[in-house]
Amino acid sequence: MPAESLQIRVDDLSGGDVIALLEEHLADMYATSPPECVHALDVDKLKAPDITFFAARCGHKLLGCIALKHLNAAQAEIKSMRTPASARRTGTGKRLLEHVIDYAANTGYQSLWLETGSMDFFAPARQLYQRYGFQFCGPFADYQADPNSCFMCKTL
Repeated sequence: MPAESLQIRVDDLSGGDVIALLEEHLADMYATSPPECVHALDVDKLKAPDITFFAARCGHKLLGCIALKHLNAAQAEIKSMRTPASARRTGTGKRLLEHVIDYAANTGYQSLWLETGSMDFFAPARQLYQRYGFQFCGPFADYQADPNSCFMCKTL
């Protein structure tokens, strides 16, 4: 897919394709993590005023999503980064991550934070975050230490 054909824009989470992708995301999180360790947000929580949600499309086809949650004036958290199986290994995940890093820096945030799983299922995501300069850290915001979670941060 040519890079110029992928459009990443703020999305209002009203489209059926976005809702289906987020439901798939939540189902995978519950299938791979104990219920008390799932920190993924549902559609209603992603519509909160402190969250900016982005969808990546090629034409009308949804290729992924990512969200940015405002923590405070200096810090934001990456949430709900997801690509459908058909868009994996196409560079869409990298483009989504690059987009949210640029958006956060241009918005004035000084650091980005995230929580992801510690299981093998999440290894590709952890590797991607590390390639973009995220480093492992301790829990942040309201998170608690948990062997099923990995916490990462990046200074912008």
